[in-house]
Amino acid sequence: MPDRRLRDLIENALAELRSGPLLVAHSGGLDSTVLLHGLANSAAARERGLRAVHVDHRLQADSAMWSRHCEALAEQLGVPLETRTVEVARTPGLGLEATARRARYGAIEAMLGEGEILALAHHRDDQAETVLLKLLRGAGPEGLGAMRTLRRLGRGFAWRPLLTLPRATLRNYAERHRLTWIDDPSNADVSLDRNFLRIEILPRITRRWPEAETSISQSAMWARAAADFIDEEAERVLARLQGLDPATLRFREWLALPDALRDPVLRRWLRSIALPEPTQFQVAELVRQLGEAGEDRQPCVRWPGVEVRRYRDLLYALPPLQLPPLDWSGEFNGAMLELPDAGTLRLVALAPDTAPPRLAEPLHVRFRRGGESLRLHGGAHTRELRDLLQEAGVPPWQRNRLPLVFDAGNVLLAVGDLWISEAGAELLAGAGARLEWTPVAFT
Repeated sequence: MPDRRLRDLIENALAELRSGPLLVAHSGGLDSTVLLHGLANSAAARERGLRAVHVDHRLQADSAMWSRHCEALAEQLGVPLETRTVEVARTPGLGLEATARRARYGAIEAMLGEGEILALAHHRDDQAETVLLKLLRGAGPEGLGAMRTLRRLGRGFAWRPLLTLPRATLRNYAERHRLTWIDDPSNADVSLDRNFLRIEILPRITRRWPEAETSISQSAMWARAAADFIDEEAERVLARLQGLDPATLRFREWLALPDALRDPVLRRWLRSIALPEPTQFQVAELVRQLGEAGEDRQPCVRWPGVEVRRYRDLLYALPPLQLPPLDWSGEFNGAMLELPDAGTLRLVALAPDTAPPRLAEPLHVRFRRGGESLRLHGGAHTRELRDLLQEAGVPPWQRNRLPLVFDAGNVLLAVGDLWISEAGAELLAGAGARLEWTPVAFT
């Protein structure tokens, strides 16, 4: 019966699975051995171009022997197997187990083809351990939802067809088919949190509550459903709150969101612009500062790799800014000029298919120092640059990054490609060109 249960589960899961070739992650342990054997004996899996990968972390003295064991089993089953060797470099803040997992997934993700599906052997016991670990770390619905049956991974997908089966079913299958597998000695190390839960805690729980792992898995399913609902709602809300610039968010509406949505919307926003997410403490600090800061203040909350700033009605998310050197200056003849921490400046020809324009006499470029003014092209009066910046709503942290273009007499001709003076317009018209400023791309 356990044998048929596993085979039926695999066949049913394959029938419902999206199209795409299959790649099995094979460590050589019991779980992945059973999964590889089960898929190798499925005509539906074979039709998808079944192959396998083994990752050698070189963390154990016998790792080379483990690789040979995996190769032998794959050859016996007639499944192509590729072995990848990775270096597991210590990462600050991550344990060895997490670092090895990151290296393993990185290697496998790199070899996944477009739409290819990575089959992983996680089972119900693994799911229960994951839920308990997330619970002990204070996770919300997304974390307590634990492992998904199918999720995006690189160019393909990660698929866990065995999540509803207990490990005992896998062991029975392996013994029935006389499979051999590798027991990784690190699995007995109770200094690792997951091993401690599996060896010391879960057996005591299941002795008292025999259906505990089933109940925990059911709770994970409920949490996953709730997390998916919140995520979908967060996506809709973010589309409403995000500014024209993707790196901006309307802060008042964000603050007014229910607690259950405020955090997910913030995280989805940051992920959409490829910036690191905050801790719960940093989210709470952002909420506090936004709630307490007056209209004349510009609160800023930082965490590694991110600054979230408020200006007027918007939140801005960007990497930590380096202030451009105020004493920097450069000559500009129309060719692309690299601006320190502020992008590039160049002349672009007005007429198509003409040579890049150049100026007979070079101009001078520097950053704002205060007190600058110019008479705008078509304007009746000289305007203070300070007033122009404020009226245009240029955020304060961007104002010192605007390249200012001067002639030889130190007369301000242009402020990036935002404003140009009468004299600047005349000069550019004579050159048949326009200014183009490309700021640093923060996202």
